[in-house]
Parts: sequence; C-alpha cells; structure tokens
Amino acid sequence: MVIFAIMEYQLKKSLGQHFLIDATISQKIADALLQQPFTHLLEVGPGGGALTKYLLSIPNIDFQAVEIDSEKVTYLEKMYPDLKNKIIHADMLKMEIPFSEPFNVIGNFPYNISSQILFKILEWKAQVPIVIGMFQKEVAQRIAAQPNSKTYGILSVLIQAFYSVEYLFDVPPAAFKPPPNVMSGVIKLTRKNNSIQLHSEKQFFLLVKTAFNQRRKMLRNAVKHLFDAAVLEDALFNKRAEQLSIEDFAMLTFKMKVH
Repeated sequence: MVIFAIMEYQLKKSLGQHFLIDATISQKIADALLQQPFTHLLEVGPGGGALTKYLLSIPNIDFQAVEIDSEKVTYLEKMYPDLKNKIIHADMLKMEIPFSEPFNVIGNFPYNISSQILFKILEWKAQVPIVIGMFQKEVAQRIAAQPNSKTYGILSVLIQAFYSVEYLFDVPPAAFKPPPNVMSGVIKLTRKNNSIQLHSEKQFFLLVKTAFNQRRKMLRNAVKHLFDAAVLEDALFNKRAEQLSIEDFAMLTFKMKVH
C-alpha cells in the first residue's frame, strides 16, 4: 500500500531528501523498534512525517524529532498537532544530546550525511542502546561488512566495535518520492554489553581512519608514523587494513605512540 499526502513543501536536493511514501515500509520500521521496551526516542529527519505518525502512536514514551528544514517543521506541526514542542529545529550533526536518559534513535537518514549521523551517534553511544535506520543499501552493507571484503572499512570497524549490526530488509526506490537511483536498506544496531578493550577511543579512531585512508597499502606503510620501528616488525603489519579484525585494531592501540 502506498500513501500520498498533499505536498505542502518543496523537496530539497541539497539536503538529500527522498521522502518515504510506502505505509507498509513505515510500519515495518516502527515494528522493528518495538521488539524491546524503551522510554525515550529520537527521530532524525522526519521529513514529511511518513514514519513519524507511527512513532507518535507509541504509548508512554518521550519522543523528540530533529529536523533541520524550517519548511518541514512548519508542515509537520500543521499535519501532526501532537508534535507540538516535540520537534527540535536544528542540525543533528551540531546539536546537543537531546535526553539525559538512555534513548533509541530511528530515522530515514538523509543519504548525503548518513555516515556523519553514525559518527554523531557514536559520540552519544553511552546513552543510545538501539539505532534503527534506513540507508542507501551500499552504505548499510558497508556498516555490516566483515573483514576480507571490499566493503569492509572505517564504518564497519568503528560501528561494530560498539554495536552488533543486523540487516533487516531492502527498500526499493518506488517506496520514495522522488525515487532515488539506488536501493535502500534498513539496519538495526544494538549496543554491545561487553565493549572491546582499547587503550583509548581516540587512538582507536585515529588508527582505523589512518589505516583505511590508504587501504591498498600494506598496513606497515599506511600507519608507520603511529608506531615505533620495533613494533612495525610484527607480522600483523604485513597485512592490509581490510584483513584486520576489530580485535586486531583494538590490540594495536596499546602499541601506538601517544598522539
């Protein structure tokens, strides 16, 4: 079933806007969220409200939605009066954490900033146990990728270090207005109870980003400025970044120079 609302706003390509119009998909995303109890919820980029209306019907939760586009804020407040005082008109990438309590994050994330949204969520991870998001399928697959694959990279390692990743389902272009030129995918992130042991998160992020920024190089050459020469003699440095497990990267943080 596809639903259409009277469009009282303009789609903005600069914001990566493709609005979900398939009610079945919206319901499936909301249902995935309801698999475990929660009390606080942030929706990122509600747009035309296709998913928002299902989230507003969830009883006994504190709900907030963050939307950067003032035209959409006006539209949402008009279409959904229950959203009064629940919309944060801000750039999610620059906003303060919205709750003092643990909260889940959900959204049809704008494709042009979806990776940055995940990095922001990593900053909040101590308070975010569950994330359910729609991404360009290629990005969703990168997040879920395993070592020794071409799609395994920075997002894969940094997200999987702290969250378990479950690919839920595909979403075809016809589910959106306007239809994107790519398939989409919905994934679920569940924060791990036992996080990996790191010398520091700062060192870990630096190492992973440096290694994959030159992923075709042998690790020894890509990250040589981060380690003393004696450490670089380890056989692990004969590999390329995509061949290292998350645990390998974590272990190496204890051998890095201090940066």
